Amino acid sequence: MAAGAMFFIVGLCFASWASRIATIQQTLGLSEAALGGVLFALPVGLMLSLPFAGWAVSKIGSRRLLIIAAVTYGIALVGLGSVTSIFGLIVCLICFGFASNTANISVNTQAVAAEQLYERPILASFHGLWSLAGFVGAGIGTFMIDKQIAPQQHFIIILGLMILIVVICSRYLNNDRSISDEPIFVMPDSSLIKLGIIAFCSLMCEGAMFDWSVIYFKKVVSVDGAQMAAGYTGFMLTMASGRFVADKLVHKFGIKRILQISGLLSAIGLMIAVIFPTFYTAIIGFLLVGFGVSSVVPLVYSEAGKSKTMRPSVALAAVSTIGFIGFLIGPPVIGFIAGITGSLRYSFTLIAAMGMSVAILSTKAKLS
Repeated sequence: MAAGAMFFIVGLCFASWASRIATIQQTLGLSEAALGGVLFALPVGLMLSLPFAGWAVSKIGSRRLLIIAAVTYGIALVGLGSVTSIFGLIVCLICFGFASNTANISVNTQAVAAEQLYERPILASFHGLWSLAGFVGAGIGTFMIDKQIAPQQHFIIILGLMILIVVICSRYLNNDRSISDEPIFVMPDSSLIKLGIIAFCSLMCEGAMFDWSVIYFKKVVSVDGAQMAAGYTGFMLTMASGRFVADKLVHKFGIKRILQISGLLSAIGLMIAVIFPTFYTAIIGFLLVGFGVSSVVPLVYSEAGKSKTMRPSVALAAVSTIGFIGFLIGPPVIGFIAGITGSLRYSFTLIAAMGMSVAILSTKAKLS
């Protein structure tokens, strides 16, 4: 329960940022290309966090690291809502990416420990809580936009909620302080690299949807006000729903079949939104993308946890880090392509290709 609550607040923090990107873009007067360049600060923060996160988990345990990372994540979020310059935004995004990946590694390590206690697959449900938080965050963001509440005030409220949940849950997290000195991130073997690439492609789609869906509805679908977040909200709704049923579907159809279908749904949904950029057809497309990406990451993480060459937590951290790079570089790539071509529709076509790659790679991968 405590680990699930931490998944929720980590998801809420990122969703809060994603829901206000268009507002911050407008406030700073950034073009799509400029925003894409600025968003590269997120993966920079991620890369900087890798040696630190590995060292910290092995030295102080995932429980302590998660507590520190979650609070830092919220503080960085408030920083993003307070910036008044491009330089300030870049600095805050680096800090945000650093805290984001540190929280991601530590909370997934907690989830692995919880799954071992339950002795059955539950990682998808944990990620479902992360997605549910994204849906809640999108709803809160829509409300804040509609009421014209500044991002800074919005994000301060989210930080307060995060601190409250951390205080309540901290005593119930798995206390893994006395663990091996083995680093949490090591070079994975070939089978884990393949799983990481599948996660990379899916998370590239997911990251693009988080950061650009509101802007896509504003610039391409041509809607204003609260309707700008409609596609994002629909995407988060189906992604959360899909993760809560993923374990049952895998038991019935097998992991390979579910991953293949997931990749196809992502590709088809994105192409619908590209070819038919009207309000209702775009929503339908985004709903399909939500279902498409919902199962991929938790299933890949669960498969990584079964590694016979590494400890589950080490394998999971390695695969999640490869995948999370896709999550963070997808948005800036979208911005650069949009700047070169003059349209977000071309960028979303590339992301559709990433969805198709999930289906193809899943067909060739050896899965249990």
